[in-house]
Amino acid sequence: MTPPPPLDPAEKPTVSAIVVSYNTRDDVLRCLSTLERHADLPFETLVVDNASVDGSVDAVRATWPAVRIIANPRNVGFAAACNQGVLASRAPYALLLNSDAEVRPGAVPALVALLDARPDVAVAGPRTLDEDGTVQVSFGPDLTLAGEWRQRRLLRGVRARHRGTLRHAERASRREDEPAWVSGSCMLARRAALEAVGLFDEGFFLYEEDADLCLRLRRAGWRVVFTPAAEVVHRLGRSMEKAPQRSRLEYHRSHLRYYRKHNGFLSTVLLRTWMISHASFSWLAASGAGPGRGEARRSAVDAIRVALGRS
Repeated sequence: MTPPPPLDPAEKPTVSAIVVSYNTRDDVLRCLSTLERHADLPFETLVVDNASVDGSVDAVRATWPAVRIIANPRNVGFAAACNQGVLASRAPYALLLNSDAEVRPGAVPALVALLDARPDVAVAGPRTLDEDGTVQVSFGPDLTLAGEWRQRRLLRGVRARHRGTLRHAERASRREDEPAWVSGSCMLARRAALEAVGLFDEGFFLYEEDADLCLRLRRAGWRVVFTPAAEVVHRLGRSMEKAPQRSRLEYHRSHLRYYRKHNGFLSTVLLRTWMISHASFSWLAASGAGPGRGEARRSAVDAIRVALGRS
């Protein structure tokens, strides 16, 4: 594996690829190797590491010496790490990429071409696939109670590999759309637009920072576009596997934060009520002894504490 040559300091890059990593050494190395396919673009790559303990930073330094690394002494969260990368970058376009994602050939030029041709577009997201080629749900409607109900049905159907749902998701992923949000697992963002709305909200440690960003961009007059012209393979949730209970807790916190910011008092109360009811049922269902039941009860208690504003 030959690392790309260092960018000439006098040459301003077109794209700054910003990869956030947390204990995903093998994945981040694989991710960086797929970025090498786009060496024809004036390109720089930054890895923002959130205090990994698996040797990720040393492995990147040894394998990809041209990559710039921001090594955080603690895990600052995904949104804050993305902001660090954007502020340290030099390009007008920021490719925000999860460490467990791989860009397919031609993906980055397709996203760049879209933003070049349409100056009112702030963010473009690609078609996203599982390793087996199954389409992922990587864009969707505003996070309202009704919108989330429909989106959850779609997600459950795709994960369960229901044929009708997969056909629906596949058809949707084959046409360009202007959804409410595109996934932060891979998005090409116009830096001027990010700065105009204050970058990511760092109050989101993990989850829904992408939906919040896209909503603020749209309210500021920018457009958000999903395009099937670019494809990415996403090994969903590799970082989350390292700390599943913390991940679930941060999901509940982010979900409630989004509703408080954007959906009003009544919707927030309804969400709190649903969270408490669902967690209480989960706690009862996990009563007694057995593998995983203790963790399930702890997760249910965490959800209730978040809903009550105690965590």
